[in-house]
Amino acid sequence: MGTTHQKLERHSMAFTAMILVVASIGGLVEIAPLFTIENTVEKVAGVRPYTPLEQAGRDIYIREGCYACHSQMIRTLRSDIDRYGHFSLAAESMYDHPFQWGSKRTGPDLARIGKRYSDAWHVAHLKDPRSLVEGSVMPGYPFLAENELKAGRLSASLTALRAAGVPYTDDQIRHAARDAIWQADADRDNEDEMRERYGDTVQVRDFDGDPRRVTEMDALVAYLQMLGTMVDFDALDTEEVLR
Repeated sequence: MGTTHQKLERHSMAFTAMILVVASIGGLVEIAPLFTIENTVEKVAGVRPYTPLEQAGRDIYIREGCYACHSQMIRTLRSDIDRYGHFSLAAESMYDHPFQWGSKRTGPDLARIGKRYSDAWHVAHLKDPRSLVEGSVMPGYPFLAENELKAGRLSASLTALRAAGVPYTDDQIRHAARDAIWQADADRDNEDEMRERYGDTVQVRDFDGDPRRVTEMDALVAYLQMLGTMVDFDALDTEEVLR
């Protein structure tokens, strides 16, 4: 083998051709499955596009670099499942652009964080992590409670996501700003309309503890409280999904 390699090195054109062949094979192996991605990602009941408020929270999550320390990928390893819950399904990330899978865990995985803690806990933790988790290296984000959410940008955000394949309807896009404000204000008595537009898993309430306005804290907490709550894993036939 060494002799063959040495011969190829002496003939630059042949060596270049072999490199192109190997690279082409590797590229096909990586790229070909993407053409059948719609058939590859299983459909799972309950998975839906994010509400405008949740999507805004997700954008803030990415903007602040939360993904650098927190994965959203529970592996099929027993240690992962025992600590975090049911392993992650590809369908849970089908509307993520970009998806948040990964392996970096300076902090815990957040794929199943939804409803594990109260809204007040999340707000206090985001403002001052060490007040609740001794020795935490997470920075504080108290300014999120002061920053008013720019809801007027959400229609454009949903339009861009629809171009990427997220099935937002014209009605959802048209009412994006209003729906974001409505979701963070349960006093408006709009829960039925929100659930009609986005499904029964939508959580409608004041998330940041300040009912006077809708803030970036509302959006981020709404996003965190949604993670892992769309799919009823007790009713899910995992063997059927993996078949």
